[in-house]
Amino acid sequence: MEKKNLDWANLSFAYMKTDYRYVANYTKAAGKWDEGGLTTDDKVVMSECAGVLQYSQSVFEGLKAYTTKKGEIVCFRPDLNGQRMYDSAQRLEIPPFPVDRFVEAVKEVVKADEAWVPPYGTGATLYIRPYVFGISPVIGVKPADDYQFRILTTPVGPYFKGGAKPIYVRITDYDRAAPHGTGNIKAGLNYAMSLKAIMEAHRLGFAENIYLDAATRTKIEETGGANILFVDQDNTLVVPKSDSILPSITRRSLVYVAQHYLGMKVDERPVYFKEVKDGNFKECGLCGTAAVISPIGKINDHGTDINIASGMEKMGPWMTKLRETLLGIQEGEIEAPEGWICHIC
Repeated sequence: MEKKNLDWANLSFAYMKTDYRYVANYTKAAGKWDEGGLTTDDKVVMSECAGVLQYSQSVFEGLKAYTTKKGEIVCFRPDLNGQRMYDSAQRLEIPPFPVDRFVEAVKEVVKADEAWVPPYGTGATLYIRPYVFGISPVIGVKPADDYQFRILTTPVGPYFKGGAKPIYVRITDYDRAAPHGTGNIKAGLNYAMSLKAIMEAHRLGFAENIYLDAATRTKIEETGGANILFVDQDNTLVVPKSDSILPSITRRSLVYVAQHYLGMKVDERPVYFKEVKDGNFKECGLCGTAAVISPIGKINDHGTDINIASGMEKMGPWMTKLRETLLGIQEGEIEAPEGWICHIC
């Protein structure tokens, strides 16, 4: 299929309407999801009193489609996105969309939007956004009766301007998630509460916020949109662990890459902010679907800069190896573990 005439190498991380999206509906009367299908209509029509508008009953996912070096179009571990959405939906009393149907829907919409999948080597990808929300009217505080599941796609460039260049972040006084709250699911409401903090950070010249745990404010959690990784002085990949951190698919994949491809030791544990201030880590980075890995060069703690040893000029050697290896797996240049790559066409 002929590709769209876009400046692929200079795309921003922004929404661009594509040709097709996937829609399925759940009604309480039917007690199940309908068969769903593709549509060219990008508009959502619902009641002014819809559950999603009144009580933010919505969860979402994010994954990408790539063009490999061989010219194949693939997705990376969509079954894990489907399972995470299933778990997130259950937490918000949303009828979960079956994981197998999730994967098939992703494949169907990506194939339909094949012309929008960026060519290999451009640095761009097709971002895939599945989401589900309460669509029927709700005025009392309770779950909606009816729901809609949708998948949109949009071609995107790097999440952070400058790609893999180290970023400057700050410690924020806002809390991201409460203990026993919703921090470990991908609910829209988690991201709504981060908007004030991220806009404040941007106005002050920072790329992101680092959130500490809400209970003690002594441990590193994550940022507003990504998990955090560290490399200590012994070349161990140190991964913050907490019940309120989102289980990132990219993070889990990087842990496997570190152990099985790079021979690194991995330590998943609570990480205290004091360890960062004491200089125990020589590399630090954010990881997630959108950014893959974005290195952190400097952290501002209420006016005091904490310099990461790898610096602000370039990504550290271990983060570079992790990022390049995972990208190589995703783009077909490095053999992937079984089940990681979902072939579309």
